[in-house]
Amino acid sequence: MKDKFIEKLYEVSKKPYQKFFKRNKPWTITISELLQHKPETLGFNLGCFLTENHFDIQPKLEDHDVIHVLTKTGTSVQEEIGMQYYLLGNGKLSLYLYLVVLTGTCFYPTRFQYFINEFKKGKLAHRFYQLDFSKMLHFPVSTIQSTFNIQ
Repeated sequence: MKDKFIEKLYEVSKKPYQKFFKRNKPWTITISELLQHKPETLGFNLGCFLTENHFDIQPKLEDHDVIHVLTKTGTSVQEEIGMQYYLLGNGKLSLYLYLVVLTGTCFYPTRFQYFINEFKKGKLAHRFYQLDFSKMLHFPVSTIQSTFNIQ
């Protein structure tokens, strides 16, 4: 029940967030084009992630899915909240992130240790959330992970 409520909150907030808060330009690439990259690359792995989860590319929100790939974070509600804790640890500060962290902590107090562990992993990584990942699609995932100490 909590998961459904949070998923609904996400769906309701996604469009205004894209429109009013995201200033970056949407990527001009398709999932098919991503899958044409070499298998070890970020582009290919992003294409696989989107395909396996039956997701479309969300304009202006592409980085979110890239971070899933780089941090090997799943897509359950609790994992999504954990990823926001990871990003908070990595230095990202945004109203949306704060809302997810606050809501997630209130809704899932028994998962607090998991959230804190994700925060610590984000702290250990070199700051990477602000990178222009559209220019890194041809790099191997392992190279990006090791360069930025992403665990």
